[in-house]
Amino acid sequence: MRERFYVKLSKSEFALEKVQFLGHMVSAQGVHVDPKKIEAVRTWKTPENVKELQQFLGFANYYNRFVPQYAKIAAPLTNLQKKNTPYKWKPKHQEAVEQLKQALTSAPVLILPDPERDYVIEADASDQAVGAVLMQDQGNGLQPIAYLSKKLHGAELNYPIHDKEALAIVIAFKAWRCYLEGRRTTVYTDHCSLKYLKTQPNLSRRQVRWIDFLETHFHYDIVYKPGHKNKADALSRPAHQS
Repeated sequence: MRERFYVKLSKSEFALEKVQFLGHMVSAQGVHVDPKKIEAVRTWKTPENVKELQQFLGFANYYNRFVPQYAKIAAPLTNLQKKNTPYKWKPKHQEAVEQLKQALTSAPVLILPDPERDYVIEADASDQAVGAVLMQDQGNGLQPIAYLSKKLHGAELNYPIHDKEALAIVIAFKAWRCYLEGRRTTVYTDHCSLKYLKTQPNLSRRQVRWIDFLETHFHYDIVYKPGHKNKADALSRPAHQS
């Protein structure tokens, strides 16, 4: 016992079909939000000040990998907590709270990644956001492992659409790098030109950096898939369009 790490038998459980871990329930089927947390968010009162809003967003953000479109849905709330922004609660803020509550209380079961199987990413971008979903086929068709969405800021908003689509892919690989390094990954995107990005003769410095990152660390194929067939297409769209 060099590290003096002890386990108390009376507080230990063995051979369980599911376990509670850091606000999640983990079983052979996958990971889902702890039912106690679902009840907590269901009864969460409307934030009346910035501190209460920060508490709600902190809770919601902890479970953002279960929520498609999280960044887009939460945007009115994150904007409201900015410095020097008057705290004026409007219908759009209440709508965002209700949408997050609905998403969290109906969150899907996310399968556990199998390190021996290849991965699939579906990525997409719109004018204001990017989104992606990480999936695997473990014998029951493609199922989600995690969702990701990011609101675009600053110079990103001015990127041409093919660069926004490429950014969605790069962000996904950075977020899920711990899973994807060493495995083959198929990337579905609804922008056809990205399939041929590596072969284009004239690339911007930004594109060169992205390709260098992807080529250095990952084995991947980019496949064109029309937006209406792309699961991630909805992740980057404004909530009112979904």
